[in-house]
Parts: sequence; C-alpha cells; structure tokens
Amino acid sequence: MEFEIFRNRIPKLKKMALPGEDAHRKLAPLIRINELNNLDMSKLTPSQAGVMAIFYPGEDKQTRLVLILRKTYKGVHSNQVGFPGGRIEVEDKDLEETALRETEEEVGIHRNDIEVLKKLTKLYIPPSNFWVQPYLGILHKTPKMIPQETEVEAILEVKLSEFLNDQSMITENLSTYYANNIEVPAYKLNGHVVWGATGMMLSEIRELLLKI
Repeated sequence: MEFEIFRNRIPKLKKMALPGEDAHRKLAPLIRINELNNLDMSKLTPSQAGVMAIFYPGEDKQTRLVLILRKTYKGVHSNQVGFPGGRIEVEDKDLEETALRETEEEVGIHRNDIEVLKKLTKLYIPPSNFWVQPYLGILHKTPKMIPQETEVEAILEVKLSEFLNDQSMITENLSTYYANNIEVPAYKLNGHVVWGATGMMLSEIRELLLKI
C-alpha cells in the first residue's frame, strides 16, 4: 500500500475500538494460552515495558513497518524478532516515553519524529514476567535507521502488503528454552518467523489495519 493512501486512513484508525485479547489469542501458542488461563496476576510483580510499532514510507513510497532481530544472548528473547522497545527507566514519565526512548536508542529514529497514533492492548509475557504496553506510531518521512550495536542484530523493514498477505501466516514447530518442539502460529516476514508475544501484538495490529 502506498504511504499516502495509508496516511489518509489514519483518522479512521484512531477512532476504532481495539480487538484486544481475542486478537492476541489467534497468534498465541497453546502453551501460552494455558499459562495465561492459569495465572493469578495478584501474586505476580511483573516488570513494565513499552514497545513501538512504527509505520513509515520506504524509498519506494510503499508503507513499511519496523521490526528488529535481537542479538543472541543468555535470555528469554535471544535472537528473536520483536518491536523496538524495552524496560521502563526511572527517567521515563510513562510507558509511551519508554517506547519512544527505546526506539530512538535501538534503531535511531528520533522520538520527536514519531507521531503516536494509538495505545494498543497490553500483554503479559509469562517467560520473562513482563507487562508490555505496545503503541502504534507513524513516521512521515523515510528514516535512516542505525541498529544499536549491543542490542540489535538487524533491522527488518517489512512491507505492509507482505504483512497483510494471508500467505504470511504460518504454523511452525519450534523449540525454546522452556519447551521443545511446540507448534506455534506465526508470521513469516522478511524470511523470519515471528511468533510469541510479538506475533500476538501483530495480530491485533493486523485486525485494525484490515478494517481500514
């Protein structure tokens, strides 16, 4: 989709109700659904994080979305695809500021250049014990992105047309540090399998975009 067409549909997007957890569950692995169903949130003290889903015009004038491939490290989300974002810091006034700050640090898009369009449905991630608040944003010019050397292995510029294509939705057998050979619903974007919490958040975004 050309970016000008996408941008002209933003007012409608801002007014739409969120699909919420119903959309999340469409991309949730069965093991995650079972975890969430059995959780007693009153007994947990999760950390807070903010992430940003940013749409922008590519050099070809087509609408694109920023994702990142994280570095390999000893942790839950090692070498996984996600949104720019991270843990809230004491200097952040709220999670929106967290998402903007982390986006600037991880991919080099200045926080003042991002128009935040909408707060999406927050999501709890059991393996890392995080509440994650996603935001939908738009950048009105083609960015020159620079991956953060210590955090980001690669920046993925995903065409909106690829993301909305039904063929991007797949089922994959994966092994993680907490489960072996599990079948998961996922997206195949830029050659990468995108699943778990990121896939669940993308599911809500996809439902919103298909309606406009």
